[in-house]
Amino acid sequence: MFTFGILLTLIVLNSSLAFSEVKKVIVYGGTGALGLESVRYFRAQNWWVASIAHSVNKEASANVKVKMTESFTEQAKQVTVGVGKLLGDEKVDAIYCVAGGQAEGNAKANSLYKYADLMWKENVWTSTICTHLATKYLREGGLLTLSGAKVALGPTAESVSFGMAKASVHQLTRSLSGPNSGLPPRSVALAILPGTLDTPTNRKIMPNADVSSWTPLNHVTQLFFKWTVGESRPPSGSLVELVTANGRTVATPIKSP
Repeated sequence: MFTFGILLTLIVLNSSLAFSEVKKVIVYGGTGALGLESVRYFRAQNWWVASIAHSVNKEASANVKVKMTESFTEQAKQVTVGVGKLLGDEKVDAIYCVAGGQAEGNAKANSLYKYADLMWKENVWTSTICTHLATKYLREGGLLTLSGAKVALGPTAESVSFGMAKASVHQLTRSLSGPNSGLPPRSVALAILPGTLDTPTNRKIMPNADVSSWTPLNHVTQLFFKWTVGESRPPSGSLVELVTANGRTVATPIKSP
């Protein structure tokens, strides 16, 4: 679960440019598998990257460290204040919410209440906070990317808590396409809907799985980069399904029902 606390150091690594001229992104969940890969990829492009997570990402340009809380309003306030101190009047080119979690269990499971609460915190809290940050710190024409799930497009009887939370992220994403969403002009909100990401954890818990259809993390970060610079960017509000086959990942916006 990602909750929020202390502000760490802001570092501008490209001294040849003023901070306002450096390309800047925020990665919420910057110490998870996809978050680590995202920070690493954008730093390799010489972009300034802020990581928001429960621990420090030493490869990031700056970190905002998260501490545990049971209150959404407390977490949201801490995050918003912390990012404000980090950026001041500056804007970022993109915000990526790659924080999240997954849990199994049907409606009869004794763990239902526990996991419904946890999935809301890990998936919906973080997405909501990133959305509000985008209204304050995303530049005009910028990109907000949230993390949905392909499986949540349909019934998730054996992982009902996870499905509910991800479906909420899908609804939030689509709502942000409206003219009165609160996002900056010409900005775009998207949600990625992967099947299975090729992460160390997934390989550990599914050692005998066929990984040929799993989406490599660097395929996702390359998509993030393309969309951020305006290349092949889907319309705002799109839920973008990621399908990997034969070493290639295809990103396809899903038609609205």
